Formats: sequence, structure tokens, C-alpha cells
Amino acid sequence: MIKTRRKIGVHLLWKSRFWVLFLVCALLFGIRWTKGAAYLDFYSILLKPILPGTAQKEWIKEGENIEKNIRLKLLEQDNTRLRKALSLKEFNSDQRISAAVISRSSRNWWKQLEINKGYKDGVLKGQTVIGPGGLIGLIDSTTPLTSRVRLLTDPGHQIGAWIDRTKHHGILTGMGTNRPKLIFLNKNTIAKVGDAVTTSPASTLLPPNLTIGIVQFVEEKALPSPYAIVQLTASPEAIDWVQILKDNAKK
Repeated sequence: MIKTRRKIGVHLLWKSRFWVLFLVCALLFGIRWTKGAAYLDFYSILLKPILPGTAQKEWIKEGENIEKNIRLKLLEQDNTRLRKALSLKEFNSDQRISAAVISRSSRNWWKQLEINKGYKDGVLKGQTVIGPGGLIGLIDSTTPLTSRVRLLTDPGHQIGAWIDRTKHHGILTGMGTNRPKLIFLNKNTIAKVGDAVTTSPASTLLPPNLTIGIVQFVEEKALPSPYAIVQLTASPEAIDWVQILKDNAKK
């Protein structure tokens, strides 16, 4: 009798162990099959009554505040940009044509841009193009409804420039970046960081005394002549409205 009971107990024990092992294997297989999704759902349900805690609530609030501050800053920047764009229209006259930038090529980002005014609007090759802050380039070609602007940053594009403080001329040359190079014609330039760069008062290609940029770096020992790196005040990568000056077109 006792042996029979022992046999039954052992059988039940093995049977219970089998089912426990089976359930564990099934659970592991299910987690692997679902990549832990069911486990995470279950874990989420367990934690739901206690989350978010005090610390988590502070983190969430801090994150929301940071997001609001970033959005506010972006809105302020956009507002400033639009005000500058509108200021171009406010100062428009018979000698200026306002236009919007409609196309930029990533391959030619520092070379050119396309605007939505063409020769039907009075735009001609060689006219000066300015943006909020100063000179950005010249009209390179036109169609009836659009025009292409060759930027100051286009590699090899050269215009005459002037530093009024030192009364020295130079040649502004595009280098395919947002900062062109100003090559001086005189070895004794005495240029300094912070000097304002404008179009030459003696220029026949461009209107005189248009703002170009600020000297950011000077290499006085360069050969055959010293040069400076210029930060443009009208940054071409951020411009979406321009004005075309009609008084210097190539005839």
C-alpha cells in the first residue's frame, strides 16, 4: 500500500515537473517569437499604476519646457528672417526688383541659385543681386520668367573689393564655401579682423560701397600677396528673398 502511494507520488511529481518545464519552455519560446513584445506589454501593465513617479514627472516637465523654448527660438528666428525679407519689399523702388529664391542645387549650393523673375520683369545679365545684409552675387543668365544668380562664393568668381579703413583694394574670390577669399593688391595691407569689406568706390561693374562682409582672418605672409578670409554679411545659404539692382546691367 505504502509502495503504491509512493509510486503515485513520484508519478505526480514527475508529471508536475514536466508541465512546469513545458510552461517555462513555452514562455521562453513565446518571448523569442514575439521578440519580447508580450513581456514588455505585461511589464508595462504592472508599472502603469506607479508611473510616472515624481522624478519622471519632473523630467517630463523639463523636457516639455525645453521643447517649448526651442520652438519659441525657432519662431523668433523665422520672424526675424521674414521681417528682413519684407524689408526688401518696403525699400523697393523703380531701380530694384524683388524676387524669391525658387531653386537651389545641392551640387551647386555655393555656385548659384534660381529666382522667380526674368527678362520680362526687367532682369538682365550682369545686374547686381543683394539680400538682407548686403551683396550676394550677379545675374548670370535669364529666361522670360526666371533668372540664375552667380554667387560670390562660386569658385573662381572674382569682383573688386575695398577696405575703407585702410583704403586698400583687393580681389574677392569665391572658394566654394561660405567664406570667400580677399586677395590684396598691395603687400602692405594692414588689414585686421573685423574690418568691413565693401564694393570698390571706383567700381564700374558693381555699384560702389555695397556691403560685402567682415574680415575674419588675415594671412599677411602669404605669397605672392597677402589675403584675408571674409564672412559675408548676407549669408547665401540662408537667403530666400533678394533684390536686383537695375542700374549696372551689361548692355
